[in-house]
Amino acid sequence: MHANAIKTVQARMPRPTHRDASHVATFSSSGGLAHRCGQALSRSVRAATLTRRRFPWQHSGLSRAAARGSLAFATQRGGFKKGAERTPRRPSVSSHTRMTLQLVSSLPTRCSRLAVPRLRSPRASMSSSFSSLPEDASMETEAPHAPVTRERRLNPSLQEQLPKPYLARALEAVDPSHPQGTRGRDPRGLTVLQQHAAFFDRNGDGIIYPWETFQGLRAIGCGLPVSFFGSILINLLLTFPTQQGWLPSPLLPIHIKNIHKGKHGSDSESYDTEGRFDPSKFDAIFSKYGRTHPDALTLHELFSMLKGNRNIYDFIGWVTAAGEWLLLYSVAKDKDGLLQRETVRGAFDGSLFERLQDNKKSS
Repeated sequence: MHANAIKTVQARMPRPTHRDASHVATFSSSGGLAHRCGQALSRSVRAATLTRRRFPWQHSGLSRAAARGSLAFATQRGGFKKGAERTPRRPSVSSHTRMTLQLVSSLPTRCSRLAVPRLRSPRASMSSSFSSLPEDASMETEAPHAPVTRERRLNPSLQEQLPKPYLARALEAVDPSHPQGTRGRDPRGLTVLQQHAAFFDRNGDGIIYPWETFQGLRAIGCGLPVSFFGSILINLLLTFPTQQGWLPSPLLPIHIKNIHKGKHGSDSESYDTEGRFDPSKFDAIFSKYGRTHPDALTLHELFSMLKGNRNIYDFIGWVTAAGEWLLLYSVAKDKDGLLQRETVRGAFDGSLFERLQDNKKSS
């Protein structure tokens, strides 16, 4: 039965001939290394034929024998040595060997059975596996498994609309419509946050007392109860963080010089911790929450923004942010009940307060 199985394997396997070897020598006769590789392949074909006749169970195909002969030639330049029929040596594949095989595989062939399989470069395989990834994956602003990133979108074109939107401005509140800030207004060397607070410094001495806060709230159109309680709460919260020393003052003064120390949490972060204006954070207010109108907020969207900006356990920040934005909405919304982008920008640098004061005086 063993002999019959061997005959069956021999009958089914292709028989290499010396004519195939002559083909190899023919297309490899271009000279140099290619000619030497062709001669090595010719010898390996003859050796494979002899090996198949003597040891059919060791035969694994002509292409493999040809490649093995080429490897042996590249490493020992002698084909198969004596005794190679019994124990074929498998040389280590070096860089020179890989170059030889790639050269042989690139040569034309007249017989498909003599073709050496092409070797794929590991670098090419790696590049092809990464080709399916998005080209700008590092620039994505939405994550598939975070629905909140799709609900609160960012403006990917802000860089084209405003130069360096990531750069916080110290003196001007800029946006795509006002790249130079508020025209005709002197910042007086104050940060944007200091300009916001300076409106309530009625005598210009750099200190805001509760009665000055009351006068400022009244000047922008707040009612008497709101102005009274608002002035007390605002000065009570900001007097200690902005004071010069450790001992609190009973007059509850707010020092504009240190107003950046009174920045609370759960806000839009349009002010940074030094009082500068961050254009990208300001733009995110409307790109995230301005769904009805791209440059305005409804009252419902305003509440959504306040909820989205909340920091964990920051109860003072929650209440303070809600009071500020609802107060702004009550005095500055338009006839359609919208809080316009330009209105909000003017509130950040204080120019809105001056316009509201002028409108109230003229009326």
